[in-house]
Amino acid sequence: MGWSNSSIEGFILLGFSDWPQLEPVLFVLISIFYSLTLLGNSTIIALSVLDPQLHTPMYFFLCHLSFLDLCYTTSTVPQLLINLHGPDHTITYGGCVAQLFIFLALASTECLLLLVMAFDRYAAVCRPLHYTTIMHPQLCQILALVTWLGGLVNSLTQTSLMMAMPLCGHPVLNHFFCEMPVFLKLACADTNRTEAKMFVVRTIILVIPTALILGSYVHIARAVLRVKSMSGRRKAFGTCGSHLLVVSLFYGSAIYTYLQPRSSYSENQGKFAALFYTIVSPMLNPLIYTLRNKDVKDAVRKVLRIG
Repeated sequence: MGWSNSSIEGFILLGFSDWPQLEPVLFVLISIFYSLTLLGNSTIIALSVLDPQLHTPMYFFLCHLSFLDLCYTTSTVPQLLINLHGPDHTITYGGCVAQLFIFLALASTECLLLLVMAFDRYAAVCRPLHYTTIMHPQLCQILALVTWLGGLVNSLTQTSLMMAMPLCGHPVLNHFFCEMPVFLKLACADTNRTEAKMFVVRTIILVIPTALILGSYVHIARAVLRVKSMSGRRKAFGTCGSHLLVVSLFYGSAIYTYLQPRSSYSENQGKFAALFYTIVSPMLNPLIYTLRNKDVKDAVRKVLRIG
């Protein structure tokens, strides 16, 4: 059965209805993870604003990352919790397209922001004497603006391509939110040309930044190994290791989901992969960046007026 996109009233999100015994457990776990995500990322933003010691390029970009993670999870998790808790699994067509657009914009922005943060770490470790000259406030603001604009352009491109494709069959999405690979499953026309265009866009937004980040860390590793001070090495590896771990978690799951052909995409595996990069990774980011970070711990003490 085929229908025009303009005639679609809404979709049914199946979510995790294939595993009804898992739904109560997932509801509790995701509620806890979401609360921790809100708390952790809000704390980083508040500390970065309140403590002058954290008014540095690294924490400027980390503040943007935390804000992104807050928006990123909020674009999907409330809908998931509604689906897990009650019988209503529907979402309007307009709501679905809006969710797809917002999610893609935020995810793409995060891809580019992680690349900018890698450049910041490269400048700090490999060009320490010129760091303040390179990473001046105006450049930081321009780089942040470029990441947001880049994410917006990528989302506009992919969402427009998706909306131009005719959809057919029952308006059922085997997912817990409106994600691109699941939408593509509903396309009833030949999508090879559209998928090829999307693949190019995704390569630009995922593969190229990954390659550049890995290349920068090769130079960072060489520079750190030349540092004679053991404490200096530990500090550099600690800061850069945190960013590399965040990059691995985010890019790894995103590449798995978005760069495999539609024919080999497993909706069930995709759902659990999406849980990871929409809920687990944003929750872990504040912990990864702050757990062994003396500056943040000092900022917490100052704000709470302890120690």
